[in-house]
Amino acid sequence: MGMRLPARLLRLEGFGILVSALALYFHEGFGWILLVVLFLAPDLSFVGYLGGPVVGAIAYDAVHTTVLPLVLGVSGVLGDWDTAVQIALIWLAHIGMDRMLGYGLKYPTGFKDSHLQRV
Repeated sequence: MGMRLPARLLRLEGFGILVSALALYFHEGFGWILLVVLFLAPDLSFVGYLGGPVVGAIAYDAVHTTVLPLVLGVSGVLGDWDTAVQIALIWLAHIGMDRMLGYGLKYPTGFKDSHLQRV
């Protein structure tokens, strides 16, 4: 059976986050170098899985939810701090890409057990 509508919508939402973050990033005139260097940085949270699935899920989810980059981005805009905005947009683009590809927030039962697989 094919992918259910909620799963498709969540992947489409991820695509929208990815495209929107990159559009804003380049609209602001930010360069390619930091984007290339930091785009996969949130995946360093995989190291948490060395401590087991519970620690791994906490580490992964902490940097793969949109809350922290949104707070960083808003703080950067309000504080006129371009580097914060730049990092927040890269971070959001990464999260959007992950969601688009079907990588969701993790349950402590195992890496492959995510919120997108349960939709």
